[in-house]
Amino acid sequence: MRCSVIELKDVNYGYGGADLLVGASLSLGAGSFHFLTGPSGAGKTTLLKLCYRELQASSGRITLFGQDARDMGRDDVSDLRRRVGVVHQDCQFLDHLSLAENVALPLLVSGRASDPGNLKELLGWVGLGDQAGALPAELSGGERQRAALARAVIMSPDVVIADEPTGNVDWEMSQRLLQLLIELNRMGKTIIIATHDMNLIRAAKAQVSARVVRIKDRRLQIAGADL
Repeated sequence: MRCSVIELKDVNYGYGGADLLVGASLSLGAGSFHFLTGPSGAGKTTLLKLCYRELQASSGRITLFGQDARDMGRDDVSDLRRRVGVVHQDCQFLDHLSLAENVALPLLVSGRASDPGNLKELLGWVGLGDQAGALPAELSGGERQRAALARAVIMSPDVVIADEPTGNVDWEMSQRLLQLLIELNRMGKTIIIATHDMNLIRAAKAQVSARVVRIKDRRLQIAGADL
């Protein structure tokens, strides 16, 4: 049985006095692969933010790498952010920095000296070795998403969270991004992807043991095998 790296138990969260998530319980085992789906506005991004302590639950318990999220101080949160890489839905870059400099920013912020060899290898892995010196404005949507993934994993996190990573790219690029995430999972990383794309989920389930969690009527449901 895999130990849980992220666990939510009876978690509630709401905005402006209205509940968005009610009684949410979820366990992400080390090395597991999860999809999170549901209609727009259902709370997918909110649930992901709870998983890396960008938000705190209104009630219930969230355990992150064995520690209660409510007991985490600033240093604990900093450590957590090194162990959880996030690919945001709207990936933002500093326009005056090159692609390589943007990808390396987490190393700079954490005070770790960047290893040019490792950075070059990482950019090659996501297929952006030739664009290392390009500015963000010169990148296509697919290149930006792959750069965002490279930035999310440069600290060698245990968990990779991706919020609609294929929402603004074509099917071919969606498949390319999916393969990179599957490779990370085969390296032992825990993966959770929020997506509307049922075809993407079916493509993944043909290759990895992926669990599908759906948000419906403010509650989490484990989707059936008919996807």
